[in-house]
Amino acid sequence: MSKRFVNMLVPVISVILGLIVGAIVMLISDYDPIKGYIALWNGIFGDSYTIGETIRQITPYILAGLAVAFAFRTGLFNIGVEGQLIVGWFAAAYVGVAVDGLPKIIHLPLAILAAAAAGALWGLVPGYLKARFKVHEVIVTIMMNYVALHTTNALIKTISDGGDNTGKIAESASLRSAFLENMTDYSRLHLGIFVALLMVAVMWFILEKTTKGFELKAVGFNQHASEYSGMNVNRNIVLAMVISGAFAGMAGAMEALGTFEYASVKSGFTGVGFDGIAVALLGANTPVGVIFGAILFGSLKYGALNMPNEAGIPPEIVSIVIAIIIFFVASGYVIRLFLERMSKNKEAK
Repeated sequence: MSKRFVNMLVPVISVILGLIVGAIVMLISDYDPIKGYIALWNGIFGDSYTIGETIRQITPYILAGLAVAFAFRTGLFNIGVEGQLIVGWFAAAYVGVAVDGLPKIIHLPLAILAAAAAGALWGLVPGYLKARFKVHEVIVTIMMNYVALHTTNALIKTISDGGDNTGKIAESASLRSAFLENMTDYSRLHLGIFVALLMVAVMWFILEKTTKGFELKAVGFNQHASEYSGMNVNRNIVLAMVISGAFAGMAGAMEALGTFEYASVKSGFTGVGFDGIAVALLGANTPVGVIFGAILFGSLKYGALNMPNEAGIPPEIVSIVIAIIIFFVASGYVIRLFLERMSKNKEAK
C-alpha cells in the first residue's frame, strides 16, 4: 500500500468511523440516524443558499486555523486567537463606521489592515512577555482573551453612547457582493473567502519561500540551536506571535465587514478562535491542510443547525455527534498505524 494511497485513505476512514459511531449514539438516544444525517447533508448542501452560508461559515475558520497553525509551526501555542479575533472584529467595524468618504478600493483594505494590526498588537503582548521574561504564552493568551472581550465591549458602549453595537459599517468598507448573494439565493456569502484563500498562500510563502520563514521554523524546532547559529530567537518569537495575531484579527474582519457588518457587545466568546485550534490540528498545521480542516469543521457546524429542525435531534446530541466525527479525524494517526501494519503483514505473507 503506497504512502500516498494511505494519506488519502486515512481521512476517509476517519470520517466514516465518526459517522458510524455518531449513528450509534443517535440510536441509543432513540433518534433516527438516517434522518439525522440526511438533515446534516441538507444543512450543508441542500440548496444554493445553504451552500453559500456554509462557505461563509468556513471563511473565518480558515483564518483562525492559519493563526493557530502559524504559531504551532514556529514552536508557540497561541490560545489567544479568540481574543485577537475579537479585537480585529472591533477594529474593522470601527474603521468601517468612523471613516467616511473614502472609495471602496481604499476603505475596504484599510478596514482589513486595521483588523490585522489590532490582532497583531494583541499577539505582540504575549510574544514580548515570552521573549523578554519567559512567561508562558498559553497563560498570557488565555488572559488576553478576557481582556479583549471586556475591553471591546466597553469601547463599543463608549462609541455608541451606551448602545450595544457600533452601527452598520459604510458600504465602501463592506465585503458583501451582490454577485455572490444572487448566485447563492441571497445568502450572506461574501468576498472574504477570497481573502482567506489569499492568506493561505501568504502563510505558505512566508514559511516555505522566505529566509525569515526558515528562521521562524528553526526557532520553533530548537531555540538553542537557532541561537547558536546566530539567529535572534527573541525577535523571532515576537514576530511569530505578531503574524499569528494578524491572521486572527483578519478572521474578525470577515465577521465585521462581511457577515454582520457591525460589532456588538458580546456576553461571551464567539468560539471561532478556539475552534481554530481543532482546525489547525486537523490540517496538520499546513496552509492547505487548514483549508480542509476548516471545510470539515465549518460544514459540520453549519449543517448541524438543520438537524434539530428537520430530524428533531436535540442540539446536545448534535454536538456529541460532531465531536465524535472530529475525534476520529483527529485520531488519524492510529488509523494510519493500523493500515501500515496491515500492509506489512500482507507483504510478509
